[in-house]
Amino acid sequence: MVLTTWYRRVGRTSLAPVRWAAAWARITFFGAAMMVRALSPHSYGPETRYNLARHVYLDTAPILGWFTVLSALFTLIITRIVVVTSSRYGLSEYALEMVIRVLVVELIPLTAALFVSLRCTIPSGAALVEMRSGGHFRELHRRRLDPIAVEVLPRLIAGVFCSITLTALSCIVAGVLAYPAVYGFTSAALDSYVHMAGRVFDPLFTFIFMLKVAFFAMAVATIPMASGLYNIEDDGSRESAALQGLVRMFAVLLVLEALALMANYL
Repeated sequence: MVLTTWYRRVGRTSLAPVRWAAAWARITFFGAAMMVRALSPHSYGPETRYNLARHVYLDTAPILGWFTVLSALFTLIITRIVVVTSSRYGLSEYALEMVIRVLVVELIPLTAALFVSLRCTIPSGAALVEMRSGGHFRELHRRRLDPIAVEVLPRLIAGVFCSITLTALSCIVAGVLAYPAVYGFTSAALDSYVHMAGRVFDPLFTFIFMLKVAFFAMAVATIPMASGLYNIEDDGSRESAALQGLVRMFAVLLVLEALALMANYL
C-alpha cells in the first residue's frame, strides 16, 4: 500500500520522464512480486485454483482451433513467397532454411504474443480497472481474501500459458507444413530437412529461442495487468488502461526481439 501510494503521488506531481521511470519501476516490481506469488504454494487457495482453471480454459481453448487454421494459412503463404523469390535468384536450396529462420523463429512467436495480448491479457487488465473502481477488490478484502491472488494471479498465469501454448502449436504446424509446401508430398528430402532443422536449432540457438518465447509470454501477461491495476497517468478508465498496456508491451516486445536477433546473428 505504501508503494502504491508513493507511485500514485509521483505519477501525478512529477515531470514526464520521472512519471515514465516510476511507471516502469512499478511494472518491474509488480512482475517480480507476481513471479514470487506464482512460485509460492500458499498463493493457490480454493478461489485462486478455480479462477486459474477457468481463465486458462477460457483464454486458450476457444481460440486454439481457428488460430491453428490461421497459422497454417500464414505458413503456406509465407513459404510460397519465399520459395518463389528464392527460385528467381537461384537460391532455392536455402528456401526452406529461410522459412524456418524467419517464420518459425521470428514471426510466429511475435505474432502469437501480440494475438494473446489483444485477445486475452489487455482485456483482462482493463477488467481489473472495472473491478477496482467498482468495489470488487474491497468486497474480497471484507471476505478476508487477497484480490491479487484471487483475481490478478490467475489471469497472469493464464496469459503466460496461452502465449506459450499458441507459440508451440504454431511452430509445430509451421514445421510440418513447410516441408510439403517446398518439396511436395514425398519423403525423398526428409533426411535433408531433418538435417537442416538440426543445423538451425543448435543448442545455443534453441536456448535463445526458448528464452525469447518465455519473456514474450511474461511481457504480454505482466504489463497489461500492471497497467490495469496501477494506472495512474490517466483518468483511470478502462480504455486508457488498455492503451497504456498496449504501448508499453509493444515497446518491450521490440526490445526483446532486437536482443534475440543480436544474440543469434552478431
